[in-house]
Amino acid sequence: MAYLLDSSTLIQAKNEYYGFDFCPGFWDWLDRENAAENVFSIDRIGDELEESNDELATWASERAEAFFLPVDDATHRAMRRVSTWVQNADYRDHAKREFLRGADPFLIAYALAHGHTVATHEVHVEGEKKKVKIPSVCRALKVPCVRTFEMLRREGARFVIARRSRAEQ
Repeated sequence: MAYLLDSSTLIQAKNEYYGFDFCPGFWDWLDRENAAENVFSIDRIGDELEESNDELATWASERAEAFFLPVDDATHRAMRRVSTWVQNADYRDHAKREFLRGADPFLIAYALAHGHTVATHEVHVEGEKKKVKIPSVCRALKVPCVRTFEMLRREGARFVIARRSRAEQ
């Protein structure tokens, strides 16, 4: 079972704690795990990232279909379940429209169709009505969903600075 990353996982990593300039190990880990078929996202997330026209957009465009899987027929079929659940859930109409307009429902549908786990920074909040969140939809549809740092711990990710020899110091 592979992990599917949402856009905020990658955007926050770039902007905050795993910037390309000081933590290239995170991005190397993603490439390694992607090559091992353990970590992916979907094309619609890649499209969102490429709109920003920054370092992350370049990173995303260089990985194309290897990292960002194309939405397929099975995903479209599963999308009906996602959309139906969201439409019938107790959220404000604006929240439903906003959620269904983005890439996140397709990410959940892909995970549902292919047996993957969604990784996100979002957290399920009981009684939330203003924003549809990935973990809430995953919970309702029984799609495995973990916080990003839990994924990293489960997979044994380590971003370690190699010790310098005395000659290098």
